[in-house]
Order: sequence, then structure tokens, then C-alpha cells
Amino acid sequence: MAFSNALVLCFLLAIINMALPSLATVYTVGDTSGWVIGGDYSTWASDKTFAVGDSLVFNYGAGAHTVDEVKESDYKSCTSGNSISTDSTGATTIPLKKAGKHYFICGVPGHCTGGMKLSIKVKASSGSSAAPSATPSSSGKGSPSSDDTPAATTTTTTPTKQNESSATSLSPIVALFFTVSWICSYVLV
Repeated sequence: MAFSNALVLCFLLAIINMALPSLATVYTVGDTSGWVIGGDYSTWASDKTFAVGDSLVFNYGAGAHTVDEVKESDYKSCTSGNSISTDSTGATTIPLKKAGKHYFICGVPGHCTGGMKLSIKVKASSGSSAAPSATPSSSGKGSPSSDDTPAATTTTTTPTKQNESSATSLSPIVALFFTVSWICSYVLV
């Protein structure tokens, strides 16, 4: 009976351990206020830790605003003419695919200077692949951001024979092995 209880506990721990590393966070920019003029997005972002695999959701009135991912210099000057990506549909989701600084502004004249700008630092996820990925999402709203590279030189790269999820699945398998070994050593001794 003790062995079957230990086995059930082992499987429950393994399932929890496998699920946790793969969870990504979806951040709604500005929380309930959304993407609006006068928002304090520096304060909003200050207590958050963004990682590769997370997503930003910008909620705003369709056509009233835009979400433009830009280089640092364009962020500082509120210039949207060289945007890396842009969207104005009213519900923009940006998957964070690359570690580093990412800069977003509203491209409508006067809105960026009115506070509609967001700068975040994205950390590499603990299990992310070392291979670069700059592939935009199927909706064309991807985030191939680079601080110094203009949009025209952004290229699509594909990891060679390594799925990003395979890197994150190694850790739970190893943890499962050690958990089973540990429980079995106490149950069988």
C-alpha cells in the first residue's frame, strides 16, 4: 500500500513539475486601462519580469491607436516611420520571442509623446533554445525586435533540428527520474 501511495505521489509531482516550466505569462499592457494616452507604462512594467515565450496584449480602440515595435532611437524620439512591426486592429498580441530590450510606441501623432510608449527587457527563458527565432506570428504581428538592426535587415531563421519545447522538456524528465529514484529508495529500503 505504501508503494502505491508513493507511486501516485510521484506521478502527481512529475505532472506538476512538467507543467510549471512550460507556463508562459500573458501580460495585458496597462492592465484594465489598456493602451491609452496618459498611461504610465514605465511604472506598469517596473514590477514585471518578462521572459522569452511570454506575450504582451495591447487592448485599445481599433483604428484609434497603433502598436509599433521600434528601435531604441525611435522610441526615444517617438518616431514611427521605421517601425519593425505595426498593428492597429484594437487587440494586438506580441509574442516575446527574443531576449533583450523591446520598444513599443503608438504611431498616431502626439500619442507617444502623450505617454503611449513602453520599454521592456526580456530575459531568456530557462529552457529556451540558443537558436535565434525571428519568425513573425501568422497574424503578421510578430516581434522580431533588435535594438540596432533596421527592419529591412530582419531575417527569418529556423532552428536546425531542435524544437524550442524539446529544451524545456529535458528538465522535467530529469526531475521525474530523480524524483522516482528518490521515492523508490525510501519505499524499498
